[in-house]
Amino acid sequence: MENQNLLIEDMPTWWNAMYEMIEADFEKRIVLDKMMATSPSHYFPGRIQVKRNSVNFRRKSIGQAIIQSIDRSCSDQKLSIVHTSASQSSIVDLVEQTPNKCASEAALILIRHGESMWNERNLFTGCVDVPLNEKGVQEAINAGRRISNIPVDLIYTSSLIRAQMTAMLAMTQHRRKMVPVIMHDESEQAKAWSQMYSAKTRMQSIPVVTAWQLNERMYGELQGLNKKETAERYGKDQVHEWRRSYDIPPPKGESLKMCAERAFSYFKEQIEPQLQSGKNVLISAHGNSLRSIIMYLDQLTCHEVISLELSTGMPMLYIFKEGEFTRKGSPVGPTEVGVYAYTRNLALYRQGLDEMLN
Repeated sequence: MENQNLLIEDMPTWWNAMYEMIEADFEKRIVLDKMMATSPSHYFPGRIQVKRNSVNFRRKSIGQAIIQSIDRSCSDQKLSIVHTSASQSSIVDLVEQTPNKCASEAALILIRHGESMWNERNLFTGCVDVPLNEKGVQEAINAGRRISNIPVDLIYTSSLIRAQMTAMLAMTQHRRKMVPVIMHDESEQAKAWSQMYSAKTRMQSIPVVTAWQLNERMYGELQGLNKKETAERYGKDQVHEWRRSYDIPPPKGESLKMCAERAFSYFKEQIEPQLQSGKNVLISAHGNSLRSIIMYLDQLTCHEVISLELSTGMPMLYIFKEGEFTRKGSPVGPTEVGVYAYTRNLALYRQGLDEMLN
């Protein structure tokens, strides 16, 4: 095989078999090209004027095959390798019925939204729907760059615009160039009006599910108040208790415990089953709703979670495998080796992107 490296050599047996089948398929296509080149065009009306024995073409096509097969095999209960049309650069018509060996592993990315206009003004925001400021926009873009080589099949955000903006802006940086599309299921009419009627377009889209359960903690009568002025009015100790205790809510607001109950329940009922099926999930939400989820993922106590601080716009990576979550920290550093060495599937995905896009 051409362009072998350690990643290919370390592949599981079924990945090696897949790669070899793709290579063999290209050899057959090269023979077909020669036949097409010397035959009347009406025998091969769909022929393509491409040198498939080109190393660059082969590298990009195999990279695309790897990426698309990972996309499909991690979402179906079989390994399906690319069904492409003659207009695409990869011509692989190959389906292998293989047990889904990566369904037991999936990536989970958590991102706290970028800085909002009220964060900048030091105001209690809670469930008030405030957009990102200029710094927050850049934080979201930077977050997207950090996760640009990690597969994303499904996105969950809160119903608040700052979390949605963060997810959308982050995905503009992803090398896969899939388009995030918000699902509108609030009514039958909304669902009907937002339908897509192109299978190709659907394949190039990532569903974005919005859920109020992932909203920030509701701060009640503190919402819109300046944090410093509120501390002067009620006393620093009282405000600290409202903000950092686990089960004491501010006036007419939610405690972290109340926020955790709805966010955790939604994660268990709606998001975790997607991870169990092999979907790679991105969650863009808020400090307290994400604390609630991390409390479950890291098995923190109520005393530990109240001291957990999450930076705006900084993604956190977890790997879900065999029913357990393993925290891998933030995918950022001088090189990306530390991220993509965590699992073979992430390394293969990165390699596929490199070969397809370079």
